[in-house]
Amino acid sequence: MDLGWNDSRRAFADAAHWFLRTAALVGERWELPGLGEWDVRALTGHTSRSLLTVEMYLARPAAAVEVASAGDYFRLTRTAAADAAVAARGRDAGAALGADPAAAVAEIAGRVLPLVDSRTGTELVTTIGGGMRLADYLPTRTFELVVHTADLATALGAPLDVPPTAAAQALAMVADLAVSGGLAGPLLLAATGRTGLPAGFSVL
Repeated sequence: MDLGWNDSRRAFADAAHWFLRTAALVGERWELPGLGEWDVRALTGHTSRSLLTVEMYLARPAAAVEVASAGDYFRLTRTAAADAAVAARGRDAGAALGADPAAAVAEIAGRVLPLVDSRTGTELVTTIGGGMRLADYLPTRTFELVVHTADLATALGAPLDVPPTAAAQALAMVADLAVSGGLAGPLLLAATGRTGLPAGFSVL
């Protein structure tokens, strides 16, 4: 997962543009079932937070590195990610997108992508897990964009055409989490056609 900053920025941008293209396919289907208790609007709102938190955290510099890697971030925030408040934030974020959610997420990306491009990756940001280098935090947002855009595409019956740059980074994150969680064996067997994965299997 030790990508250079330029590669990481490109993966993030490519994931963001895939999200925008997929959101543009929704049309009037914002109340369609999205993921779990979320409709498509709430799922889109939650996914938009992968962009908004970058903007938010850049405005909150950290004093020191407390979380050393993207994998450590996910391992540290597992409990918070499962909290019921996440579902509520998704619904709130969806509502905040207003009358034209697709245009709203395009506007958000229009702010955030240039903001990331203007940074070096060495900036320290305050995340919910603690202080991190931007270069270590950004792959967590690429991962979230990829996974939730795939959720959105599935809900819409759209192709799962994940951009290669973003797919490579997201899959590297899956491998990191699978190895550290002792789940590499089942994942390898499933990925090579030996067997299916158990119900509810997740590296998160």
